[in-house]
Order: sequence, then structure tokens, then C-alpha cells
Amino acid sequence: MAIDQSDLRRAAQRQTFRKSLLRAHGQRTAFLCHSHKDRELAEGLQVLLAEKGVELYIDWQDTAMPDKPNEETAGRIKLKIKNCDWFLFLATANSMSSRWCPWELGYADGSKPLERIAIVPTMDGLSTHGNEYVGIYRRIYSHGGELFWMSTDNKQATVVRVIPFL
Repeated sequence: MAIDQSDLRRAAQRQTFRKSLLRAHGQRTAFLCHSHKDRELAEGLQVLLAEKGVELYIDWQDTAMPDKPNEETAGRIKLKIKNCDWFLFLATANSMSSRWCPWELGYADGSKPLERIAIVPTMDGLSTHGNEYVGIYRRIYSHGGELFWMSTDNKQATVVRVIPFL
């Protein structure tokens, strides 16, 4: 089941937890591809993954990023995508219509192994976003308060506890 956007908003309220975490030696990282219009949803996913031991990189939290997108922004994003262990695409109506998100996903697709790319489908009450990628990339779903890692064959889901797939 796609992650309900209201669950991400609730998790974002726990962001003090995320800010208090120290980066552990060897902690895995994931680059988050998302629309900046979905700031609260991105922060919520960041909290959920931090609670599972994954540091989620969000570009607008990076003080080294230029204030306005330009060539330097693209270069830094490419470097972060390469350097992070995982690439996650937060699928929302905003990210699906973004100019940057498809570019980032395409870059990740060409530079990372497919098993290191995952879509995070979301529901907004009206529709589910991210179904376009079913069968191409792995997905992260939510059910009963747990996160699940779904393979591309739709046959096996793994509960995300200590992020066993990293």
C-alpha cells in the first residue's frame, strides 16, 4: 500500500528526533528526489527513515547548495546521487509534474544499479502517485505502521526494520 501523505505529515512533526541523531559510522544514506512543494512530506519520510537508521539527503537542507537552481546545482545533485547508497523518488502529484524530478530519476537510472533505486508511492486521498514505475523500480510501502521494501516482481515484500536491504 502506498504511504498516506497524512502519515508523512504526522512524522514530520517528530522532526526533532531526526535533528538529534548523530550520524553513525557506516550509516547508509539515500538521496531523496522530490518536489520542493512537498517539503513537509519529505521531512516526514526523513524522520521515518532516520528511525530505521537511514540518513536521507534533502537538497534544500544542504547549505552548500546555491539559492537559485543553476549548473552548479545540477553538478552537486549529480554528485550527491552518486555518493548516496540509495536513490528514492517521493512520488506525489507535485513531483510527477516537476521539471527536476524526472531529470534526477533519469540520471540515477543511468548511474546507479537498479536495485539501489526505489519509488515511494503516496496517496493523497484522491489518487495514488508512483504507479507508473511499478515493474521498473523497487518500492517502499507502508502497512500497519511498518515500512515494506517491495521488489519489482511484486511477489516478495520485506519488512523494513533495520533496513536489511542496505
